[in-house]
Amino acid sequence: VATQAKRPRVAGPMACGNPDPVAGFLSWCRRVGLELSPKVEVSRQGTVAGYGMMARESVQAGELLFVVPRAAILSQHTCSIGGLLERERGALQSQSGWVPLLLALLHELQAAASHWRPYFALWPELGHLEHPMFWPEEERRRLLQGTGVPEAVEKDLDSIRSEYHSIVLPFMEAHPDLFSLRVHSLELYLQLVALVMAYSFQEPLEEEEDEKEPNSPMMVPAADILNHLANHNANLEYSADCLRMVATQPIPKGHEIFNTYGQMANWQLIHMYGFVEPYPDNTDDTADIQMVTVREAALQGTKTEAERLLMYERWDFLCKLEMVGEEGAFVIGREEVLTEEELTTTLKVLCMPAEEFREFKDQDGGGDDKREDGSLAINNIPKLKASWRQLLRNSILLTLQTYATDLKTDKDVLSNKEVYAKLSRREQQALQVRYGQKMILHQLLELTS
Repeated sequence: VATQAKRPRVAGPMACGNPDPVAGFLSWCRRVGLELSPKVEVSRQGTVAGYGMMARESVQAGELLFVVPRAAILSQHTCSIGGLLERERGALQSQSGWVPLLLALLHELQAAASHWRPYFALWPELGHLEHPMFWPEEERRRLLQGTGVPEAVEKDLDSIRSEYHSIVLPFMEAHPDLFSLRVHSLELYLQLVALVMAYSFQEPLEEEEDEKEPNSPMMVPAADILNHLANHNANLEYSADCLRMVATQPIPKGHEIFNTYGQMANWQLIHMYGFVEPYPDNTDDTADIQMVTVREAALQGTKTEAERLLMYERWDFLCKLEMVGEEGAFVIGREEVLTEEELTTTLKVLCMPAEEFREFKDQDGGGDDKREDGSLAINNIPKLKASWRQLLRNSILLTLQTYATDLKTDKDVLSNKEVYAKLSRREQQALQVRYGQKMILHQLLELTS
């Protein structure tokens, strides 16, 4: 499944002067061969507060909703400076791999005669994107403390600023005929990064291409209008000549058509797209237990300096096995542990008797390949060894302490419709993220008793 993005949509940056941006976009679609089924329509009543795509008539599973020819996709290859970007691709390499597309967007967005102007008309207003990276830092930390979002945003901002100053700015300075540094500022670049994060698609590699670098992101008109649900009813399919949006289940007349951006937890949705699914709708929601938190819980259980040093030795061995890392996390879903091997091995190594650990280490973690009793499906947690459950429980309790509010406080607000309605949109979204994570952690906590 392609990773894609969304949302809040309002009048786009090119909408000025066009009394009906939807009509202009549909006319442009016909010119570029982008075919929409007569059963679907672009609507201003999308779920996420902006444009969406609706079923004009009932749609059956397997029906084609629209076809986007490759030529209608906006990428580093199809933009008007594609030749230049290709010639200088060596100088444009970055950790994200997004720089060529971002430069293409910087140029096309300001080009008066851009072929893509009718498409841009449906873009959100760049100054009103709702990603947490645009929230004041104090608000971001206050509302999302403990969720992992503030830390992810800080990493993003550091990376984006570095990328702009070390790669993008020198390229633009070398081509003053194409870029105005006054217009193509770091602020605009940040906005376009958020837009690419939220609206672009990345074509998955074929199985035999797993060793290759990931494909570059691309902007896919029409496909990026669809909003996301975990329980989606459409999916994007790729072929050599075009991309097809196909219904995956029946869609009644008048209902919205939803794509999937992948299995996304609410913290990922708000971080990358600026919205969440309200509890309990997001069946893909997860909670993280930081790996170093499990180490901290294990160290708290030591009584002597010798035990403490041995615990660090166990941890170093887990690092050698590539089961843990300083910035890693164990990911817990509603029904299973998504990082089952990593968490199982960590609990096993940190809890096994000292002599058994020595033997295990001498064998480089091999030898005993049999599975422990009970997998880490959530309902099997009570079957784990008592020492494992205790370490897991202590780790959960430490994780819950990282939030600024407890579960009861959040639940009281969420269950009071009048109080909830008075919250700002950001407060509501952050509450949904926190509450979903805490519910998963408390469910796990109960099972470790």
